[in-house]
Amino acid sequence: MARQTAKTRGGKAAASNIIAFQGEPGANSDMACRAAFPYMTTLPCPTFETAMGAVQAGKAELAIIPVENSIAGRVADLHSLLPHTKLKIVAEHFQRVEHCLVALPGASLKSVKTVKSHVQALAQCRNFLKKHRFEPLVHADTAGAAREIAEIGDPSVGAIASSLAARIYNLKVLAKNIEDADHNTTRMLVFSQDEATLDWRTVQCMTAFLFRVKSRPAALYKALGGFATNGVNIVKLESYLSGARFEQAQFYAEVEGHPEQRSVHLAFEELGFFSEELKLLGTFPTNPFRRKGWDAPTRPGT
Repeated sequence: MARQTAKTRGGKAAASNIIAFQGEPGANSDMACRAAFPYMTTLPCPTFETAMGAVQAGKAELAIIPVENSIAGRVADLHSLLPHTKLKIVAEHFQRVEHCLVALPGASLKSVKTVKSHVQALAQCRNFLKKHRFEPLVHADTAGAAREIAEIGDPSVGAIASSLAARIYNLKVLAKNIEDADHNTTRMLVFSQDEATLDWRTVQCMTAFLFRVKSRPAALYKALGGFATNGVNIVKLESYLSGARFEQAQFYAEVEGHPEQRSVHLAFEELGFFSEELKLLGTFPTNPFRRKGWDAPTRPGT
C-alpha cells in the first residue's frame, strides 16, 4: 500500500500527523480516515476507548469514531465514553459505506455458507444475507473478519468487508455493494485534545453536549424551552438511562450554532438552570453533506 499505518512505521510518525480509529487496517473507519484526512497516518486500535485514549495520551492528534448509520441506526458504545472523556468534538464526517462479500481465492457464492462481520455491517446487508441463505456470524470488526478468514483458509466462510480489506488480506471480492440501500452512510465524529477555533460569524457551526435533568414532571420540557424561545434549532436528541436505578435519563444533544452566539448562550443558561449536569462536548463546522448530500465535498472544513 502506498499509505502506511502508524504501526507499520514503527511508531516513529509524529503524533501531530496521526489519526486513530477502531478496527484493523482496511476497516470502514480506516477508509473514513483516508477520505477525510488523506495527509494523516492511520493508527488502528482495538476499541473506541483505546482510539480516544491514544489522543488523550498524545499518541495521536485525532480520533474518528462512528456514531450512527442511515440503515442500522445508532452505533453503540460511544455514549458510555462521552461522560468521562476530556476530548472535544472538532469535526463531523459522512462516509459512504460500500460493503463487499469477500472470501478466499477460488471461493464462490455457492461455496460460502457462513458470513462474518461486525454487527452493524451484518444489519446493513440483511437482505443480501437472506437472499443467499448465508448464516451471519458476528465479529468485532469488518476488516478483522476479513483477516480471520484469510488465516483460517476455509472457502465456506466469507466476510462482509471493504474492497480495501480484500486487497490488504489477498481475498477475492465475490459481490460488491451488497448493502440494503444505496444511501448507506455512516456519520462519524472527530475528537481532539484541543477545541476547534471557529468564528461563528463566518462558519456555520454545531454544538454537542450532554445533560441530565432533575427527576421531576416536565423537567425536560423546561430544560429545552430556552432553545425554542431563543430560536435555536435542536438537530439531535438522544436519551440514555444512567445509574443502577433506571429512574433518570442522560441526554446527548446537538444544536445549530456556537455558544458565543447570544441566542445559544441564553439557551444554555436556561438549560443549566433546569439540569443537574451539563457538559459541552465541542463545537464544530457543519458538514456540507447535511445540505447537499453526496453532491457536496465531505472532508471536514470543505
